Parts: sequence; structure tokens; C-alpha cells
Amino acid sequence: MDISKNFSVLVLVLGLVLAGTSCSEDDTAMTDNGGTDTSSYSGTGSVTQGAATTTVTNLFSDGQRVAGLGTITSTDDTEWTVPADVNFTDNSFPFASDLYNSYGTKYNSTSEALAALDGSDIIEIDANGEVITGFIFADNYFELFVNGTPVGKDAVPFTDFNSHVVRFRVERPFTIAMKLVDWEENLGLGSEDQATPYHPGDGGMVAMFQDAQAATIAITDASWTAQTYYTAPIQDLTCLTEDGTSRLSGSCSSADATDGSGFYGIHWDLPSDWMNESFDDSGWPAATTYSNDEIGVNNKESYTKFTDVFDHATSDAQFIWSTNVVLDNEVIVRYTVD
Repeated sequence: MDISKNFSVLVLVLGLVLAGTSCSEDDTAMTDNGGTDTSSYSGTGSVTQGAATTTVTNLFSDGQRVAGLGTITSTDDTEWTVPADVNFTDNSFPFASDLYNSYGTKYNSTSEALAALDGSDIIEIDANGEVITGFIFADNYFELFVNGTPVGKDAVPFTDFNSHVVRFRVERPFTIAMKLVDWEENLGLGSEDQATPYHPGDGGMVAMFQDAQAATIAITDASWTAQTYYTAPIQDLTCLTEDGTSRLSGSCSSADATDGSGFYGIHWDLPSDWMNESFDDSGWPAATTYSNDEIGVNNKESYTKFTDVFDHATSDAQFIWSTNVVLDNEVIVRYTVD
């Protein structure tokens, strides 16, 4: 047996096998370490691709749509909760009182809802403060803090659409901070299963706040600030841009898809003190406003029964969100009442 000849043949075969399994120069789907290729993305966020792993099957089993939670790891080895890390199951964070809730109480008017409150709903922030009343409609979910104190969270994380009233005792000035979440059924992919399996849903939140004399002291409009912390689905990373602190996805497609399993998500770290009065949001973008038609609320009784507050004759609150009400799924908004 010619051992040297056989060894040469073995080396040749191994070389051919390795050459056949290596990536070509044109193969950009994978990076050198086998992960997602993010070479076309130059932003400050962390990139994920594909579906998340479900960790909570459904937070609210009575809802029309499944409100699950999941985790997904980005290319920088950071684990993210999608669509957002929320306090829905935290009993220490109070639920907001109902204005109109298909799974709770459906009031026919603002005055009827207020008359049903017995005072136990008032969250005390400052013992010598005045009682402020807020009216909120959020698509889909909100968590409200005042000066860092939890004041109320949405009773329905996904659907059916509902609206709330909150009351809290505080001294002026005070800062309102809200986490807003547009929920998703395809966890990690920012989309819902509707007419097509991957339909990017939209968000939107409107609120109005009155003092103890029922005078309007704050409405949602462009004077609020809004920052994006999760954007999906992204079909092409090159569509994303940033301008200062603005995280812009306006050039990205929001078209439905029959297969969005390979779409991307972009995530940013949420500051731990974002809800506090002392947090500096002066560099944040202004909130973008949207009309009732753009959000699609004119056929929703949880909104139309309370236009006396949401569409007040002299203090008309506007729907607000980040610059992209479809693709931006986790948004923080803030406003200081002087």
C-alpha cells in the first residue's frame, strides 16, 4: 500500500469538502460567526432577525387577539423582551379605572364614569396636592407614571379597544411619562395575523388632563416628547436613518407580507429612570400628531362616547406617537405640567 499516495488523495478530498461548504463572496445572508448580517445598518440600535421565543402565551385570555410576550437575542448578544417589558401582571402597579371596557364596565358618558368612582382610585403622590383627572385612549397599551409613581396601566393589553380614566393627587409642576406599546401576534416581527399572516399594526394614544375645577391643564399634542425603543418589521435595514436623537423609519416598507419570518427588529436600551421627573428628555424629538382618521377611531365606542374630553370643543387633544405610528412598537412619551 502506497501510504503517501493515499494521504494525498485524502487531503484533496477534504479540501474539496471544505471549499463546498464555505460561503461565497456573494453570500451576504450570514456573518462570519453565523449570525445575521447587519453590515447595511449604521444606526445605534441592536438588530434582531426572525421570530422571538414565546415566554408568555397570553397575558389576557379574554381578549380578541393573543397578547403574548417573548424574548429574542440581537446580534450583539443582548436579550430583548418583545413587544415590551410591561407591568401587566405586577399587582403593585394599579389598573386604570374604566371609561369603556368590553371586559369590565362600559360607561355611556364621561360623567357616568366619574360618578362611579369612590375615591379609592386616587393615587397619592403629594399629600397636599390637588386631584388631577386624566382620560386616556391607547392603541394598544399604556403604562402611566407621574413623577416616577405608577398611576395606572391599561386593563386590556391588545384588543378589544378600550379607554380609561385615572386620578392622582399631586403638586405642580409634575411630569407625565407613559410607556406606549403597539402589540404584536408575531413576536419579534412587529406584526399581526390578519388578512395576511404578517400585517404591521398601528399605534396611537390620546389623553386629556383636568384639574380639580375641571379646567383642562394638559392635552396630547406636539408639545410632548416621544422616543422610539423598538421598531419592526423592517424588511431592509438600509431604509433606517437617524437624525440626532430621531430614529427614523419613514422610508421603510409597511406592506403586508405572506412570509415575514426573516424580517428584522431594531431595539434600543430603555433608560432605567425614564419615568422620573428628573429625567432629561430635552434632546428627544417632539411627538408626532395624527388625526382620528389616521388612527381609525371614529367607529370605536370606547372613543366616540367620550368626545367631550378627547375632542373637547376648545382643548382638542390629538393622537400622538413617534414619527412612525405603524412600525414603531414601543414608544415613551413625556410632558411636564407647569
